[in-house]
Amino acid sequence: MFPAQAEEPRMKGPAFQDRSTAGRALARLLSHHAHRPDTRVLALPRGGVPVAYEVARALGAPLDVFIVRKLGTPGHEELAMGAIATGGTRVLNPEVIDELGITAAQLDAVTAQETRELQRREVSYRQGRPALEVHGCDVILVDDGLATGSTMRAAIAALRLQHPSRITVAVPVAPLDTCEALTPLVDEMVCARTPRPFDAVGLWYRHFDQTSDEEVQDLLARSAHEAAPQPGV
Repeated sequence: MFPAQAEEPRMKGPAFQDRSTAGRALARLLSHHAHRPDTRVLALPRGGVPVAYEVARALGAPLDVFIVRKLGTPGHEELAMGAIATGGTRVLNPEVIDELGITAAQLDAVTAQETRELQRREVSYRQGRPALEVHGCDVILVDDGLATGSTMRAAIAALRLQHPSRITVAVPVAPLDTCEALTPLVDEMVCARTPRPFDAVGLWYRHFDQTSDEEVQDLLARSAHEAAPQPGV
């Protein structure tokens, strides 16, 4: 279920000032998750991190990244034969693998290459902090918006293998049909705005500059500091 039950009227102008503003608006729709010890907020980097930071801060929940890397088909890299994600999980698209005759060696080679990049990003983003434990937890997956939802679909499948108790997907903006397609895959779907015509995520932000690695590092560090017990408390 998500707040927008029907496609919205045509919108004029951006829905959100920036990702931080969008995160605060999204957090209000997630208030029933606030201050629960099992709530975890996972951001799809990089653009999802500023949104998720505001969500985590409002809910009093810990924040981490959930990195998804597409496994591109050799010679047709834009076509995904699967994906890997934080926690060492791998989900495959058997139809693509069978149709194109992808060998185990090819699959392993692409997986190894993307695993190196995933691990590099995790080390860079977390700055030595361990990944959040999500087994048995109420996990909220956050991005700055969805178009087709393919990356989020891979994230849901990979996260499911880590056995959280519940999965919520929460985004500030997405097409209605994408939200509807993802709804059966999760326990809760929150799309704050479903404007039409949709066209692209960035159109619904007044400021949509690319989020840098340094900004991701800073926001994760700030969230970890804010969540840490304070001396004398």
